[in-house]
Amino acid sequence: MSLRLFDAHNHLQDERLGDIEPIMSTAKDAGIAKMVVNGSCEEDWPQVLALTKKFPEVLPSFGYHPWYVHERTPEWQKNLLHFLDAVPSAIGEIGLDRWIKDYDLPQQEEVFIWQLRLAAERNLPVSIHCLQAWGRLVEILRAEPRPKCGFLLHSYGGSEELVKPLAELGAYFSLPGYFAHERKQKQRETFRHVPKDRLLIETDAPDQPLPDKRNQFSLSDAKSRKPINHPANLKGVYEFASELLETPLHILAKQVEENFQRLFGRK
Repeated sequence: MSLRLFDAHNHLQDERLGDIEPIMSTAKDAGIAKMVVNGSCEEDWPQVLALTKKFPEVLPSFGYHPWYVHERTPEWQKNLLHFLDAVPSAIGEIGLDRWIKDYDLPQQEEVFIWQLRLAAERNLPVSIHCLQAWGRLVEILRAEPRPKCGFLLHSYGGSEELVKPLAELGAYFSLPGYFAHERKQKQRETFRHVPKDRLLIETDAPDQPLPDKRNQFSLSDAKSRKPINHPANLKGVYEFASELLETPLHILAKQVEENFQRLFGRK
């Protein structure tokens, strides 16, 4: 049985992937129907747009990642609106991060809240990154307007206790293949408590690779030759999710497709 697979979060524009044509051909052959490609800053938004125009599987998302907010130009808001107006798209990857060195949370919050309000105003799905800032994220989500269509918590790493209140606020939770590593037992257990109608699957390619034994498509950094995650490994993430949630693969795939279409709204 052929499966239609949906990648809720990756970075196809990342230069580490090198020649994207054969990668996309392999991904299509692997059954990937759609992939949300997330921009991280003004520098890579044009590349995301170019990929959108070249590959029908790409659903673009434009946003300022918390790691790069210090690089934004005075025109960043105008520039973001330009790309959002260019093609049907989502907003992301945006968020909060207390894990990175020398983080500036007030600056992150300012940029995050402006983008969240924009997503609510336009009712666009938004992809959220959060590391070691879950309490503050929940406070902001409760206080600020949110898009009616919902929002994605990419590679959800929050607690099991936050799943229900976040779902009530409109959250979807995407599971990466990286959580198949044995040291991620806590994260795997948390995903057992995610409502079935809020589950999504992601690769985060070229990052967050599956364990070697689950890696079906090997790929190396075009420059350093270090191993990276191939977008076509999405099927391996689905298989991991099927085992974790004790759900037949074809049933899981159907549910994830319904969830993806409900949030991102693209057939």
